[in-house]
Amino acid sequence: MTGAPHVAVIHFPGSLDHESAAAAARQSGSLGEAGHPVLSSTIVDHKERGLPPGTCAVILPGGFSYGDHLRCGAIASRAPIMAAVTRFAAEGGRVLGICNGFQMLCEAGLLPGVLRPNDSMSFICRQVTLEVDDAQTGWTGELAPGAKLSIPIKNHDGAWYGDPSDGRVVLRYSGENPTGAVDAIAGIANHDGNVLGMMPHPECACDPLVGSADGRVVFQSIIAAALVAEVA
Repeated sequence: MTGAPHVAVIHFPGSLDHESAAAAARQSGSLGEAGHPVLSSTIVDHKERGLPPGTCAVILPGGFSYGDHLRCGAIASRAPIMAAVTRFAAEGGRVLGICNGFQMLCEAGLLPGVLRPNDSMSFICRQVTLEVDDAQTGWTGELAPGAKLSIPIKNHDGAWYGDPSDGRVVLRYSGENPTGAVDAIAGIANHDGNVLGMMPHPECACDPLVGSADGRVVFQSIIAAALVAEVA
């Protein structure tokens, strides 16, 4: 391998959390045996039609892509780069959509259901507790079923609505259901488990100084995959 594999973080007009997601992907891993970073991260513009060589995972970050016009994530789901993301997912590549990115994945048909306004009809920004329901997906391999995570949410249209059997429920809100999502679902994956959408922001919970480092474990599966690739 000539360099560390890439986590491609897609930047759309109105994305707010692309820099944080890219930093979290880099910083959540350790250095390899040769002293080189296990992962690098690259911010990819929405107008690109392909992913960087060596991409091992894709992150669609949070924010307000295209000003949330039409529906949250609807316009971004038709951006040029999304054709490459769709192909990557179909080939088994790991794709994570966080908040607005979750909305994009639903709008693109890569995940089931839709995201509706919160029951309170208000923007919610605070720490919540999540419980891991499925620890066998491509994004939860470092977690145990029933594990609790403290991760913040910051959304207005964060209530997932759909049939849970159309995917794999990965994360549920624990002790409360702040958005009013069906079955308290905070994160759901496709049946293959390589595409995950979640409303909470793990990239905002990677340092104890901000209240929690629980978000790091969401990125550990990418690092494990990168190490396997490096050995190969």
